[in-house]
Amino acid sequence: MQAILIAFGRAVVSQLHIRMLLLTIMPFILSLAIWGLVLAFSLNAMMDWTQAFFLENDGFATANNVLTWFGLATLKAVVVPLLSMWILLPLMIFTALVFVGVVAMPFISSHVGGRHYKGLEKRKGGSFFGSLWMSLSSFAVFLVLWLVSLPLSLIIPFMVVAQVLLWGWVTYRVMAYDALADYADADERKAILRQHRWPLLCIGTLATLIGAAPMLLWLGGAVFVFFLPVFATGAIWLYVLVFVFTGLWFQHYVLQALASYRVEQGDFGPQDVVPLLDLPEVQGGTVITKTD
Repeated sequence: MQAILIAFGRAVVSQLHIRMLLLTIMPFILSLAIWGLVLAFSLNAMMDWTQAFFLENDGFATANNVLTWFGLATLKAVVVPLLSMWILLPLMIFTALVFVGVVAMPFISSHVGGRHYKGLEKRKGGSFFGSLWMSLSSFAVFLVLWLVSLPLSLIIPFMVVAQVLLWGWVTYRVMAYDALADYADADERKAILRQHRWPLLCIGTLATLIGAAPMLLWLGGAVFVFFLPVFATGAIWLYVLVFVFTGLWFQHYVLQALASYRVEQGDFGPQDVVPLLDLPEVQGGTVITKTD
């Protein structure tokens, strides 16, 4: 837990750097362009399909009973747009996640590594297509599990726990791979992901909880349909900001883990001669502690 908190603190400091703030712009523009078109051409169709499904299966009566039981009867008028936005939500989040992974993570890796881990050798064990495959395969598994759990979403405790864990898992899978892509070779990446599986899942889960704010803003667009463009735009930007911060969090954690792993293995490359953060001094001048 200490390593997670240390990485969190460093990520906060890194996020305040002007380069990292500007880094949210390109993924935001890409996500906004795609989702502007999606909402313009498919939101009405999605709402029509949802309404037809409810009419055919007496869904309005069921929804009314459930909402009344929870004291939320006033929401029955917006249950169709709310569910439509809820169905589209995973796709919107995943779009932002992939764009951050593809567009932002190389800059995040360069920023964190260049400022804090200058002596850590880059062994280039990852690739663009490897990142893309990890993203798509992880999301495919996530989507199946999400669809299976969807009918149980009315059970509030289950919905909260299941959604948080699912998003935490897919975030950790995508971000951890991208964070190690430049610096670790394939064997090192597998070892780090195996040894630090639970801390990385914890970071992904905590980042998911941080991402609850843009989720509520996105779903708020279903309640206040007139302000949907404003709510959707704000939600997309916040998701990008959260994912950039999450990328920084993962980057700080895995590079520290990788540096420690190389010290433990005695596996120093020709460039591993500059001080590494928080590592014990290694005699012979190979690695010494750096205070940042």
